Amino acid sequence: MRIEEIRIDPRTKLIIVLCLSTLGIVFKDIISLVKILLTTIFISICFHVDLMGSIKKLKSLLYILIVITLAQSIFSSDGNPLVTIGKVTFLTTEGLYKGLEFIFRMMIIIFSATILTTSSSREIVQGFVQWGLPYEMAFMVAIGIRFLPILTEEIKDSLIAIQLRGIELDKIPIKKRIHVYSYLFTPIVLGTISKAERLSIAIEMRGFRAYDSRTSYMVLKMSILDYIIIFMSIVTTIIFYIVY
Repeated sequence: MRIEEIRIDPRTKLIIVLCLSTLGIVFKDIISLVKILLTTIFISICFHVDLMGSIKKLKSLLYILIVITLAQSIFSSDGNPLVTIGKVTFLTTEGLYKGLEFIFRMMIIIFSATILTTSSSREIVQGFVQWGLPYEMAFMVAIGIRFLPILTEEIKDSLIAIQLRGIELDKIPIKKRIHVYSYLFTPIVLGTISKAERLSIAIEMRGFRAYDSRTSYMVLKMSILDYIIIFMSIVTTIIFYIVY
């Protein structure tokens, strides 16, 4: 039986994600980050999340990794030089180490966040509300989570439109590629703002915040298993932090 079939409370999943993300940010050596990453992947598999979709998203971090690695190498004198052109060192062992450290952190955050996808946005909002967070703030968090994939789709559609016009971004120089991305940035942002305005109008038309208090048919209840998982997650995080 999968964990998601046991109906884990969304608040328990939030605690797990918080603990994993905290460990990924606190630890700075690659060996520890790899251990945390493997633990995160194992927990995500237990929740039966779409890991392949998360791996595809990580491909977009490849260019960011290269830029961060080069920046660490150019502006830091630490480490042994690996690639040197003239008197300028473009790649050092320290820069490569920092780049790998960054990508492992991002993988931990992304894979841990996929655990939340096993719960609906309504359940997550209700979990925040029962934690004492105002409904307006919980609703804003849910809307923000929902808008991220919409923004991603906007970027993908814009890139596909450019490719259909015969422009191959992979074959043009980096300087021109940056100009192309800068031209895409404005319509993507304006389109997102336009959707946000339409959403706000729809919310107002339906009487959002018409009353001071709200009631909900959905009431989340934690089981003994939820409390055990929360206790083990917090204790394990504290032990890892103390040992580190």
